[in-house]
Amino acid sequence: MDCVIVATVTPDMLFPSTANIVCDKIGAKNAWGFDMSAACSGFLYALTSGAMYIESGRFKKVIVIGGDKMSSIVDYSDRTTCIIFGDGAGGVLLEPNYDGYGVLDSILKSDGSGRTHLHMKAGGSLRPSSIETVAAKEHYIYQEGQAVFKFAVKGMADVSAELMERNHLTADDISWLVPHQANKRIIDATAHRMGLAEEKVMINIQRYGNTTAGTIPLCLWDWKDKLKKGDNLVLAAFGGGFTLGRNLGQMGTLRFLENLLWTTIYRSAGQSGKTALACWN
Repeated sequence: MDCVIVATVTPDMLFPSTANIVCDKIGAKNAWGFDMSAACSGFLYALTSGAMYIESGRFKKVIVIGGDKMSSIVDYSDRTTCIIFGDGAGGVLLEPNYDGYGVLDSILKSDGSGRTHLHMKAGGSLRPSSIETVAAKEHYIYQEGQAVFKFAVKGMADVSAELMERNHLTADDISWLVPHQANKRIIDATAHRMGLAEEKVMINIQRYGNTTAGTIPLCLWDWKDKLKKGDNLVLAAFGGGFTLGRNLGQMGTLRFLENLLWTTIYRSAGQSGKTALACWN
């Protein structure tokens, strides 16, 4: 193992990084790692970063994990947020492959002006933890639902359509939409903009809730028996900040190993000059 990237907004501690702890727990003595914070888009940010390491030829094995323990930052007296979020994680192992499969394209965006609508008020250097911040419940998720919904619907739909257009793809070319599991109306709006039928959309929000960086890898695991070599997948997410991420990937050979790292590891093959969504040897 060369590198471990962990996407999370609920690390075990601010330092050392959760990736550092993962390396120790799995015995990856020669690997280095770091955490990436992009809220619900974190897994796609980390996946794109890991893909670039593989594409550069610098590394041969990169683990990318997305996971969050949202119960640790949810105010269970706030019904506007506590019923939405859940705990969960998943990961992929990336390796080079030369059969024409893997991560084909990515679009990542951010808009810092949206930070006021979805954030944690205290706990950072701007507003350090204190008796006052704890008493004021400023260490929980703060969300303005309508503003977040408006951004998410437009952002996910627009960027997904952009990804298809610049790769000259139609709805018939897309095998699966793998969306961040925040709200079914947002998912439905994205699928509609892409022209996708409901049976091409992965939805498991009713099982896990919004696990933030964990939603997309959990979808891949739940649909592992339906994924086929050559399938075109669009991975789509939005998150607090605001952040947006889209990845286009083509499936290769699938192999699975259960109960590795936090939950499970999903694998497929990659592309010459590009990267795998993973291949475990």
